Amino acid sequence: MKRQWTLLLGMLGATPKKPQTVPQPAREIMARKYADKTGFIEEKLRARADHAVSHKWRNRRWAVLTVVNLLFVVSFWLDIQMLEGALTGSRFVGFHMIDLNAALQVMLAHKHIIVNLVIGALTVFVLWVMLGGRSFCSWVCPYHLVSELAEKAHLALVRKKLVSEHEFHRGTRTFCWLLFAALGFLSGYTVFETLSPTGILSRALIYGPGLALAWVLVLLLFEIFYSRRAWCRYVCPIGLTYGVVGALSPTRVVFRVEQCFHEGDCRKVCLVPHVLDVTIKGRADAKVMSLGPDCTRCGLCLDACPNGALQFDVKGLSRLL
Repeated sequence: MKRQWTLLLGMLGATPKKPQTVPQPAREIMARKYADKTGFIEEKLRARADHAVSHKWRNRRWAVLTVVNLLFVVSFWLDIQMLEGALTGSRFVGFHMIDLNAALQVMLAHKHIIVNLVIGALTVFVLWVMLGGRSFCSWVCPYHLVSELAEKAHLALVRKKLVSEHEFHRGTRTFCWLLFAALGFLSGYTVFETLSPTGILSRALIYGPGLALAWVLVLLLFEIFYSRRAWCRYVCPIGLTYGVVGALSPTRVVFRVEQCFHEGDCRKVCLVPHVLDVTIKGRADAKVMSLGPDCTRCGLCLDACPNGALQFDVKGLSRLL
């Protein structure tokens, strides 16, 4: 329970801390790993040399994200009426579905509970409890994909020393969540939905481009030339909303300390690297640890890890992979 609370605070912006006490099983693993330092280093170097660069999970994720968004496009253009609407609000073979954050924004703006929104939100809530909460961000959100591509451009410019990295406090996202909620309540208007690149891109794909895409371009340019993945990391309330849902999900990424060489490759590719704080030497306080609700379950860390220390898992069941 204490760890779950720590993970939730970390999602809200608290800085990860080194555990004050480490249980005996974890201490034994660490002692065994470092008893022969030379052997440990040699094994680490050998694992890195033998590790073939893999994009297995990235490719799967891109495929799923593309298919999900194309389903909206095909259904609209062919007038199939199987999947109507956009990501923010839709109907799938008769089932109402609405983005949880959008439902909250609408009810705050109208200042009363709307039954249809509650039904649609409940359907989506159950779905993402099963699938992992913030996995919505990495496996469905179209802005995540274009931002991921923009990140590659940003990192290339950083390597050439043409731009430098600028970070903000992670608690900024919590502030933005509260700000957009307050603006919706006070103005009677869904302010965030007007600015959300998720909704803008989803509607542009289905119904055609509009002037709102200029705002998405501004965000991408800001991320390329100033701050890596700034919208998703420091602003977007959707990530925080689905992170809370992810706290209830059995679908997770787990870290197995015995298999880790602490090389840090996983943290370099992670959208939310604070969730991988446990991979730093001396930070793990159990043999197997969940990365927590702020993890997007994108699989990039699994592709990057040379020794399989990070794996998908369903709590209470055997490992998926």
